[in-house]
Amino acid sequence: MPEDPFLNDTHLHRLTGFAFKSKQIAWLRKEGIPFRVSATGHPVVTWEAVQGRETTAPAAPQRWTPRVVGAH
Repeated sequence: MPEDPFLNDTHLHRLTGFAFKSKQIAWLRKEGIPFRVSATGHPVVTWEAVQGRETTAPAAPQRWTPRVVGAH
């Protein structure tokens, strides 16, 4: 594993098979690989995520649902 904890553009292209960031993001979501989107819109993936180890990134926040919708 390289010193940098994140995959670079070449690794992302090889992993996903796509060069465009929107296609990479869609593929990562479909495959269930955890990632974040940078300020430039690029997916940021840790080596730990693709090697199957638990990451330290926080889980995505739960969607808020008003009580009136959930109370039946």
